[in-house]
Amino acid sequence: MENIETHRYELGKTGEDIACDFLQKRGHVILERNFRSGHLEIDIISTDVCGIHFVEVKTRRFSVQAPPQESVTPAKQRRIVRAASQYLKARKSLGNPECFFDVFAVTFNPDSITTEWIPQAFIPIYK
Repeated sequence: MENIETHRYELGKTGEDIACDFLQKRGHVILERNFRSGHLEIDIISTDVCGIHFVEVKTRRFSVQAPPQESVTPAKQRRIVRAASQYLKARKSLGNPECFFDVFAVTFNPDSITTEWIPQAFIPIYK
């Protein structure tokens, strides 16, 4: 019997591979994958001529419900922003780059793969 957690991990990793390939073809340099700071995580951190991108990748099998990107809730956004802040504090050599929070959605349909990159998917609200 297939382990559901292993399958979920493999599906997510494949989605991240697709996202990295997509971003690199558009001039991004991948700085980190699966950056962790405590319980916080960022799937992909990349840079391009505009600045640094913190990318949340959402991968799903064919879904009749909401698209994958809709699962990036305000609570998830806050966790990504906190992780990004930790990343930037730990890498002061990056200076004060322009920061972008992107979402990359991957859906595995029965006969195709659909991808959608949403640059600047959200703008952090600092309180």
